[in-house]
Amino acid sequence: MAKLYERWLLEMWAGDFGLAHELVTPDFVGHWPGLEVRGAEQLIETLAQGHAPFEGVTVSLDVGPIVDGDRVAARWTFGGRYSGGMPGATVPEGTSVAFSGHDVLRAEGGRFAEYWVISDVQTFSRELGMG
Repeated sequence: MAKLYERWLLEMWAGDFGLAHELVTPDFVGHWPGLEVRGAEQLIETLAQGHAPFEGVTVSLDVGPIVDGDRVAARWTFGGRYSGGMPGATVPEGTSVAFSGHDVLRAEGGRFAEYWVISDVQTFSRELGMG
C-alpha cells in the first residue's frame, strides 16, 4: 500500500490527475473540511481547481507513508508559485508559497476508497496575504 500512496501523492497530486481512474474505487469518497468529493471525476476536478492558482507545483512526502491494515497515513508539503486568481490573495503573482497537511486513506481491492485530509490553512492563507 505504500507504493499506492506514493503514486497518489507524488504522481497524481503532483499533476497527473488522470491517475485518479486507476487509484480510486468507483465509489470513492474524499472528505475535505466542508467538502465531500465522490468518484474519480470529482476528484480530478477538485485537484485541477486546487492547482489552478499555482505554477511549478511540487509535492513532497515528509513523513510516511505509515500503513496499518487497510489504512495509510502520511504528512506532505505542497508548494508552488502563486499565479493569481484566488479571491482575497494580496501577494504578487510569482510569490512562492508552501503549506503542509496530513492524509489518511482507506484502501479496498488495491485502490483507495476513502480519503480524509487536513491541511495547514493558516500558513496557506498567511503566505497568500489573506489576513
